[in-house]
Parts: sequence; structure tokens; C-alpha cells
Amino acid sequence: MNTKLKYLATAAMSITVAACVGGATGVRMGESGTGATGSAGGATAANASADLERCDRPFGTLAVIEDQNTDWYRVLSGQYRLTSTVPVLRLLVQQSNCFIIVDRGRGMDMMQQERALQQSGELRAGSNFGRGQMVSADYSMAPEVLFSERGTGGLGGAVGAVGGGVLGAIAGSIRTNEAATLLTLVDNRSGVQVGVAEGSAKNTDMNLGGFLVGGGAGAGLGGYTNTPQGKVIAGAFKNAYNQLVIAARNYQPQSMGDRGLGTGGRMTVDGATQPAGYSGATISLRDAQQRLNGMGYDAGTPDGQMGPRTRSAISQFQAERGIPVTGRLDATTQAELQR
Repeated sequence: MNTKLKYLATAAMSITVAACVGGATGVRMGESGTGATGSAGGATAANASADLERCDRPFGTLAVIEDQNTDWYRVLSGQYRLTSTVPVLRLLVQQSNCFIIVDRGRGMDMMQQERALQQSGELRAGSNFGRGQMVSADYSMAPEVLFSERGTGGLGGAVGAVGGGVLGAIAGSIRTNEAATLLTLVDNRSGVQVGVAEGSAKNTDMNLGGFLVGGGAGAGLGGYTNTPQGKVIAGAFKNAYNQLVIAARNYQPQSMGDRGLGTGGRMTVDGATQPAGYSGATISLRDAQQRLNGMGYDAGTPDGQMGPRTRSAISQFQAERGIPVTGRLDATTQAELQR
């Protein structure tokens, strides 16, 4: 009887472990069990995750910027013993072909070192490490781990005493590893945030406790972890990146309409400094078109639409009045039109 129960307990334990290893997860992992796997070379990718978003051509160049002085990074590197998120993100980005990665980290330090060697005369002739070759980063992407926790739920079970003695005990806990991440995309020329995406992932692991046999004699089964926390965080970043790519495909720039960005918001603050001669009242684009036409600038039909003729008329007006030529009806141009 004892032998049969021992086999039954062992079989039950094996089935539970198999369920954990092959069970459903909140994110599809690659062959290595992570959200990022395989390799990339230029626009080609090998063994990439099947559900990674891909693009026919890139949106632009991208630098991945990780702030290692933040609280989340200290938890990542301290509590979870994980390294920088930058290599994982770079792999995802290059495999997707949605952006072209430019290095602003250690690779850039190496470029500066090679240039210093050339300037010192140490490099052979024709090495060509002169100025004017670096590619600008159109965008920067900043990662952040919002939440990462082990053991947010629990399920325990035991097979206890049988007859007059303890045959065996199985103590198990199924815990959920969860992670939530954030990716922020910024246009480096204007400083405007053009995209942001949150991603999440979860998976399960199982820890098996002691297995006691006979009258108190014990043999430890040890612990079993199905998915390390780092793999869940990588999956969460893949989820966030996929959403960021989808948002980029559907991107529509935010617009101030007849105002240029950074020239003054619509919610005027009492006492705020305005351009010289500014009356404090905004004028519509239609009114501006009428005024420009009256001054001899061809702004076209006053329809309130910023077409090529209106933009050209505004630019000519700005140039002749000695104000910054933006081609937009900014606060300075409005002030000048109201003189």
C-alpha cells in the first residue's frame, strides 16, 4: 500500500510539473524561453519571435537610452540581479526593421577612442575616422520597468499521513511572475514625445517542497523554477515594443492648428510675458489670411486652411518684418499682424 501511494504521489507531482512547464502563459516566448531570441544582421533577422511586429522599411534612426540612476533600475540590478535592458531592446528593434539602431553608449565611446588615435597619428593612413560620418539619432527610446514581482498568488497542496506513519508529503506552490514595462519614444529634433506604450507579461513557476519517506526520514526534492523573472520582463518589453510599433504605423502628429508648437499655449497664464506689441488676443488663420492679402501678400482665399500659398505668404511677411521665418502663424507673427 505504501509503495503504491508513493508511486501515485510521484506521478501526481510529475503531471503538475509538466503542466507548469508547458502551461499557458501571458506572453509567447521564443525558443530560448524569452521575449527576445535569435539574431539580426542589417535588415535581416534569424530565429526571431514569431509574434514580433515587423516593418517593410524603418521609421528612422533610434538610440536606446536607459537611465541607470532610477529606482526601477536599482531593483532590476539589485533584487533580480539582471543587467541592462538595452541589449534586449536593441535586438527586438533591429529584428523588427522598424528603426535603425545608432549607438550612444559604449560603441560611441569606442568611436571617440579611434578618432583620438587617428588625431594622435597612431592609426595607419587611410583609416578614415575623420569627422562628418556619424549618423544622427532621429528618435530616442527610453525603457522603464513599472512593476515586477514574484509570488502574487499561491496554491498549495499536500499528501499527508497514511495509516500509522507518514508516507510522503508534497508541498507545492504555483506562483505568478508578472512584469509591466513602459517604452517612451521622443523626437530628438523637437523634444516632442511622439509615442508611448505599456507592455505586460506573466508566467508561472512551481516550487516543490520536501518529500518525506518512512518514519521521519526525508529526502529533499529541491526547488524548480519554470521561468526566471528576467524572461518575463523581456516578454513585457516585447509586448510594449509591439504596441509602440502599431502606434507608430497609425501616427498622426499633434497640432496646435494656427499656432506653432512651443510658441505659446492656448491656456494663457495671467502675467505671462508676450511678444512685443502683442495685444493679448489671438487671431484666427482666416483673419490672418485677410490681413496678409490686404498687405499685398498672396495668402489665397481666406478659408482658414494652412495651404502652400498661405504658408508662403506668412514666410514672406516674416522675412520682411525681420522676425523668425517659420511659415507658421505663431505668437510673434500674430503680434506683428496686429500692429
